[in-house]
Amino acid sequence: MQAETTKEQLSFQAEAKQLLKLMIHSLYSNKEIFLRELISNASDAADKLRFEALTDAALYESDSDLNIRVSYDVEEQTITISDNGIGMSRQEVIDHIGTIAKSGTREFFNSLSGDQVKDAHLIGQFGVGFYSAFIIADKVTLLTRRAGLTAEHGVRWESNGEGDYTLETVVKPTRGTEIILHLRKDENEFLNGMRIRTIIRKYSDHITLPILMKKEEWSQEEKKNEITDEDETINQANALWARPKNEITAEQYDEFYKHVAHDFEPPLAYLHARVEGKQEYTQLLYIPARAPFDLFDREHRRGIKLYVQRVFIMDDAEKLLPNYLRFVRGVIDSNNLPLNVSREILQESKDIESIRAGIVKKVLGLIEELSKNEDDDGKERFRTFYREFGQVLKEGVGEDYANRERIAKLLRFVTTQSDTEEPTVSLETYLQRMKEGQEKIYYVTADSLKAAKNSPHLEVFVRKASKCYCYPIVLTSGW
Repeated sequence: MQAETTKEQLSFQAEAKQLLKLMIHSLYSNKEIFLRELISNASDAADKLRFEALTDAALYESDSDLNIRVSYDVEEQTITISDNGIGMSRQEVIDHIGTIAKSGTREFFNSLSGDQVKDAHLIGQFGVGFYSAFIIADKVTLLTRRAGLTAEHGVRWESNGEGDYTLETVVKPTRGTEIILHLRKDENEFLNGMRIRTIIRKYSDHITLPILMKKEEWSQEEKKNEITDEDETINQANALWARPKNEITAEQYDEFYKHVAHDFEPPLAYLHARVEGKQEYTQLLYIPARAPFDLFDREHRRGIKLYVQRVFIMDDAEKLLPNYLRFVRGVIDSNNLPLNVSREILQESKDIESIRAGIVKKVLGLIEELSKNEDDDGKERFRTFYREFGQVLKEGVGEDYANRERIAKLLRFVTTQSDTEEPTVSLETYLQRMKEGQEKIYYVTADSLKAAKNSPHLEVFVRKASKCYCYPIVLTSGW
């Protein structure tokens, strides 16, 4: 049966058009980032296939050797990134590529400040890394077929990034996704094997499946490198978290964070530890430098990737962290959990409860280290943390009874004696300077610091402070 080949022309959403124009003309100052984003997406597609194949091995279609392939063609002026991961159906292409509907694009534009450097970090938070292809390409072609569908269900998507795209059903014998970048005339620097290899090793060396390219050999006759038919693996292709810490550089830790968090900025802090005993697992966890736009959406959880013996299990293991630590990103790799672990098992597993307790202990310890660092850089890092995540951390006092005292020690407040509008006073500091005879702490909540300072409820306590021997504490919801 022949596939329907009628080509359909569709339009991007208005916000998507605006986003494409922004990304092409102004937002990205580092053009080579496109390759990292597309390879990262390909890696995610392979992870998703592994997960779904745990319950349906037929999805492998007799090809379980997962990899990413990168190639270039000087004559055609193209770069191609392909994978044999989960692929996409026609509807998934429309949902994820054609509309950016799930990426919070409207919130993205509301968050822009007009500063290209500051705004660049927002791209990853909104899941629009695919569109980085248009930084160097004036046309992008995507061929894909979801695993499990027949060859006639392949989809061809194509756009020049100007506002419209075409969608066509085609025959695609193999599953997975192939992205062809038709380069702009002034972007020929990327049509170079050494340049591409350097970018891959710089940004994607940690990817856990092989990134393949055809080997190149010098031709004396042509006086140039010629592409052969032999494959070579460009990256180390092993799990970064499984390597000894003394073999990992700070730059590699940062790049891995950018991969798992889809962020463009390095993290504020991280921890890498192996736990041994009844439960054996490795944790590589990060605290971002900025809060995501949806930080206060308690239902939207995304942060911890769960692996079992380096096999990807799930992308959002919400049971591994309490809600008040939802800003943490990273991976957990367990040696004890069964490979067929499901969300239902995670909800009831005592092993998961043990791992969760260990993770919380480590993360709170990392935040405590930030709070105790007395040098200028350390103080600024903790101020950054508290400015971005302090309000969420406060939720833990009411939610996590076992750790409420540890969390309370990390909280900071503004008081009537503060010389700054930033919350810098800890409860411990407040108690140390309480006057003799003071037995109570009075506080007020408000929508803003200004509203709190002008609250009529505060006036009576300020007026009577000398008589009741107390310093009213100001606690604002905005902090």
